[in-house]
Amino acid sequence: MDFSSIIKGSEHFKNKDFKKYKNKFIDLVKNGQHPKVLFIGCSDSRVVPNLITQSEPGDLFVMRNIGNFVPPFKPDVDFHGTAAAIEYAVSILKVTDIIVCGHSHCGAIKGVYQRDELDKEELIHVHKWLELGLNAKKVVEMSENEHNLNLTMEKKLTLTEKISVVFSLNNLLTYPEVEEKVRVGELFLRGWYYRIEDGEIEYYDDEKSEFSPLN
Repeated sequence: MDFSSIIKGSEHFKNKDFKKYKNKFIDLVKNGQHPKVLFIGCSDSRVVPNLITQSEPGDLFVMRNIGNFVPPFKPDVDFHGTAAAIEYAVSILKVTDIIVCGHSHCGAIKGVYQRDELDKEELIHVHKWLELGLNAKKVVEMSENEHNLNLTMEKKLTLTEKISVVFSLNNLLTYPEVEEKVRVGELFLRGWYYRIEDGEIEYYDDEKSEFSPLN
C-alpha cells in the first residue's frame, strides 16, 4: 500500500465506515475513554491489536514499540515513552489487565541475534533498545548448552520471542503502581504470543511456565 492508497482509505473511512461507529465516537468524546486493557504490542505492521482481538474504538489502550519490550522501571525524569504509557494506563485510566503480546517472525528478536550488525551511528537507538532482548537470548543459549541441544535458528528465534514476553511481564512488576495493584488483585498481567502465519494466540501459563493455546 502506497501513500496515495492511504489517503483514499482515510476518505473511505470518513465517508462510509465512520458512520458505523459515529455514535460510539460521540460517546467517547463526551464521556472520555475508559479502556480496561492496556495492550503492549510490537510495531510490526503485521500485528494489528484491534483486528486480532476484534475490539472496538475505546476498548484497548495500545502501546507499541519495536519488539513489544517493557524496560524495567527507572526513577528518573528522562524521556520514557513505554513507561509513560504504562503509568498513564494504570494510574489514570485504571486498566484492569495488561497484555504483553509477542509474535512470530519478529524482526526485533532477529535483530537481537544480529545486534552487532546494527552498531551504526544511524541506528544508535535501535542498537541500544535491542539490549532489552539479550536476557531472553541468553536463556535460550544457556538451555541449548545445558541440554546439549542443536536448535535451528528458527527454533531459537521462536523460543526467544516467547521468553522475551516473560521478561517483559517481570519488568512490569518493577513499576511500583503495577506491583501494588497486582498484589491486591486489582490488575492482572497476561503474556500472549501471536502466530502471524495462522492467527493462533498462545498465553503464558505461569503455573506451568509454558505457553498454551488461548482457546
